[in-house]
Amino acid sequence: MVSRREFIKIGGVSLSAFGFTRTLFARSGVEEELKNMLTGVEPLTPQDFSKRQEKAQEILAQHKIDALFLTGSVNLRYFTNVNWGRSERTFGVLLRRAHDPVWICPAFEGERAQERIPKGQEMRTWEEHESPYKLIGGIMRRSGYSGGRLALGPTVRSFVAQGMRKEAPGFEIVDGAVVTENCRVIKTAKEIAYMDLANKITKMAYREAFKNLRDGMTARDLGGYIRTAHQQMGVSGGGGPSFGENSAFPHGSMARRDLGNSDIVLVDGGCSVEGFRSDVTRTIVFGEPSDRQRKVWDIVRKAQLAAHKTVKPGIPCEDIDKAARKVIEDAGFGPDYKYFAHRLGHGIGMEGHEYTYLVRGNKTLLRPGMTFSNEPGIYIYGEFGVRIEDCFVVTEDGARFLGGMESAAIDDPIGG
Repeated sequence: MVSRREFIKIGGVSLSAFGFTRTLFARSGVEEELKNMLTGVEPLTPQDFSKRQEKAQEILAQHKIDALFLTGSVNLRYFTNVNWGRSERTFGVLLRRAHDPVWICPAFEGERAQERIPKGQEMRTWEEHESPYKLIGGIMRRSGYSGGRLALGPTVRSFVAQGMRKEAPGFEIVDGAVVTENCRVIKTAKEIAYMDLANKITKMAYREAFKNLRDGMTARDLGGYIRTAHQQMGVSGGGGPSFGENSAFPHGSMARRDLGNSDIVLVDGGCSVEGFRSDVTRTIVFGEPSDRQRKVWDIVRKAQLAAHKTVKPGIPCEDIDKAARKVIEDAGFGPDYKYFAHRLGHGIGMEGHEYTYLVRGNKTLLRPGMTFSNEPGIYIYGEFGVRIEDCFVVTEDGARFLGGMESAAIDDPIGG
């Protein structure tokens, strides 16, 4: 147990000898021991999936689409809680506008599928010499949708669309993203709670892993500590570290760079709780930060806060990117993408990157319940990079960072 004013010795090397922050680990008189954080988490229920399907049916009706067909994908899991691998044999669910779901399954997989699909739902099978597309077409016609519109999920492979057009002609095949994206983009209170916890766990994992920083360690070593800390808290997760000049590569460099005194340490990673993800980046210095490192870090944090304060319902997504980019350009790290080389953020939920994006040109209006990353950065090749990333949820009157534990300074990067 240590107080916030004590320093931890790792491998015989005192972190204080490198000027390492005394506030990095303990936020109170004693440190918390990592423990399983999933105790008491309420899982998704059949009612949650029914509500998602009802919302899909509402959107189908609004867009005058008769049915949505989904194959093995995150979208299939989102709407049905069924996890199924992708195959050349067509398997999926037909979500109809005014009827219960019906499953399309290769006959020899029927028993395995029955173990997964919700009890009481209809399943129609096709033999190896038969066409699943004719089967789908027949179901559509019997449902009263002759000559209707069939939406395919955005990850449904092209051979399904080609098969429908060839073997079940007479239906208009349309993009199902209008349904899947408009359902998934707004998170429920339960989904936001999962993301809150996932982001907190990742931040706590970083704080725990950073205790093990030592001169000469490899990025793989630090990644192992991050992964272990996640596991101790009951999840599978991790983070990808970059040291020194390698941190100037936004997604890392292939060149090996072991940790040295006064190096930037940039870590980006996450985990999931009940299928909903975190995405967190922290940038620290192993040693005493230089004036330049501190200056760049402060600019990036200022940009993150400027973007955060801009968020509110009805604001276009592109305005959030613009607010952060202005801070960085005004500080002399411009123009445009020269140093802040990527968009500000991405949607996040069951996938690490999903609809929609905080980027120039995106006129999509923010709505309460949307969740995004906010991750400005400055990357100076040959020197170092700094990125600070927290996820947030759009609220009725602004935004809230998920998981708390915001960065306060380069030597206080993980708040309590």
